[in-house]
Parts: sequence; structure tokens; C-alpha cells
Amino acid sequence: MFTAILLIVGMVLLVAGAESLVRGASKLAASLGISPLVVGLTVVAFGTSSPELAVSTHAAFTGEADIAIGNVVGSNIFNILFILGLSAMVTPLAVAQQLIRLDMPIMIGASLLLPILGMDGKISRLDGLLLFSLLVAYTVFLIRQSRKESKAVQEEYEREYGVGDEEKTPRAWKIDLAYVVGGMIMLLLGSRWLVDGAVRVALDLGVSELMIGLTIIAVGTSLPEVATSVIASLRGERDIAVGNVVGSNIFNILAVVGLTGLVTPDGVPVSIDALRFDIPIMIMVVLACAPVFLTGLIIQRWEGFLFLAYYLAYLAHLVLAGMGSAAAPGLDAVVLSLMIPLTALAVLIFHKQSPLSSDKQP
Repeated sequence: MFTAILLIVGMVLLVAGAESLVRGASKLAASLGISPLVVGLTVVAFGTSSPELAVSTHAAFTGEADIAIGNVVGSNIFNILFILGLSAMVTPLAVAQQLIRLDMPIMIGASLLLPILGMDGKISRLDGLLLFSLLVAYTVFLIRQSRKESKAVQEEYEREYGVGDEEKTPRAWKIDLAYVVGGMIMLLLGSRWLVDGAVRVALDLGVSELMIGLTIIAVGTSLPEVATSVIASLRGERDIAVGNVVGSNIFNILAVVGLTGLVTPDGVPVSIDALRFDIPIMIMVVLACAPVFLTGLIIQRWEGFLFLAYYLAYLAHLVLAGMGSAAAPGLDAVVLSLMIPLTALAVLIFHKQSPLSSDKQP
């Protein structure tokens, strides 16, 4: 009972902390003259990934390395298959041209770089420095590119993150700073309690910490992305719904893994199980986005359903593997070998039949 309470309170604090941090930091940034688009691409992206950063860093320092890596890998899988799938089922999602030209290749490249750096069994400080340097370069490029965005995109981000033209009073500054500080405190406490609770669950159920990191913790730390993307899709801000997921996946690898590796004295160990199956699954999920994103610049409802079906298959594998079922290795091969071909085939067949296929924007 106590373990369940620890997990739930940890998740609540992470979500509340991320919301508080994003709210305060967004208003402070906008008050300093930073455009809402840049706020959305940087401050909000960092903020929604802050639970992953807090949990992975805490787990690495306390010796639960499988949770640190499993959290990032599981979150990236969950972000695409569940969050994009659910958001697309709410309403078809628009895919911006810049996302296809720039952000999607960077997401794929970062995903491919992770197993390369982890082939020696850990993400070292040098690896962390490389990843974080790439994050800085990516962020600088985003800020420069934001000046070229269309008026429609600028207005969409202003509606979501803008604070208006009113002058900030000293009291308003203090309130925003309090949101930032309070958010950080909640993230620190939430990460500690969530990791402690997850480790106890792993011990009680006799399953690996990697599995807990890929499931319970991955879902818990991705709740801010769920809220941001689903609410954005309900509001019709469909560029934000997709961009939030892609940006979060990039930040999870470059910022979360990068900073965790950078600040952990002995580096972050990467298990054989993660390298053999879960990281390849993450890469397959990212690559499976390509045929969906490239057809008509729309993620349609049936494609969202396909993503959700993939996530259920992945969860089925994790459950079977956790139970030691003999069927798990066979499901491994099916998931790894069929995800991209099935996605491409489904897109080829159904896209031609869709009434939206001829539209560039829904």
C-alpha cells in the first residue's frame, strides 16, 4: 500500500512540478521579449522533459541505471505510439514542413546515436558532453529558424504560450519566480519518490528495473507531454501537438541522457537487454513515423489507431518477458521485423482511399 502511494504521489509531484516550471518560465521568458514560438520550442520543450531529467539523474546517482535508460527509451516509445496515436484519434494532426525537413531527421539521428554511444556498456561523461553539445547547437538553430516561421505559426504559438503585452509588475515577477522554484522542488521530490517506489515494485514483483523504467516510470514522466499534446489537438493547435512529441524525443536523448551522463561520475550503464531489444524498438518506432509523416502532411485517425495497436503489442511483449514466457522471444522478432513494413504497407493502401489524402492541411 505504501509503495503504491509513493508511486502515485511521485507522479503527481512530477506532473505538477513540470506544469509549474513551464508556466513560470514561459511567462518570464515572454516578459523578457522572447517570442512565444521560441518559448514553445525551447522553454516548454525543456519543461515537459524535466520529469525525465529529474528521474534519470536521480536513478543514475542512486545506482538504478536501468531505470535511468529505460525511462528515456520507454518515454520516447510512449510519446510516439501512445501520445501521437491518442492525439490523432482525437483529430487528424498537421505535420509542418520544417518538422519533416529538420526535426524528424534529427530525431532519427539522435535515436541512432544512442546505441552507438552505448555499445561499450555505458554513456560516459564524454558521450554526455557530445549529446549536450548537440542539444545546444540544435537549440541555437531553432531560435534562428523561428524568425523565418510563417505568421500563422507565430500566432498559434502566441495563443498557446503568449502572455500578452501587459507590463510586468514586481509582484508578477515574484509569482512567476515562485512557480519556477516550486516546480523544481516538486520535480526533485517527485523523482525521488517515484524511483524509490518503482524499485520497491520491481523487488516485490520480481521483475527487472529496466522493465519498470520502460513502463511505469516512462508513462509517469510522459504525463506532461500527454496533457500538452492532447489539449493542443483538442484546441486545433495541431502543429504544437506533433512538434511537442518530436521535440520531446529529441530533448530526452540529447538533454536527459546527455546531462545524466555528464553529471554522473562513472557514466550511465546501458544494459545488454536495452541494446538488444528496447533501444532497437525505439529506433523502429521513430523510423515508422517517416511513412506516416511524409504522406499528405497529415496523421490521420486510422494511423493514430495503428500507433496505439503497436504500443499494445509492445506492452504485451514486456508483460510476457516479465513473466518469463517462452512466447516473448518470438514476439520480439515479430515486433522488430514487421513494424516498419506494416506501417509503410498500411499507409500505401489506406492513404489513397482517405478523403483527406489530397489535402495538404486538414
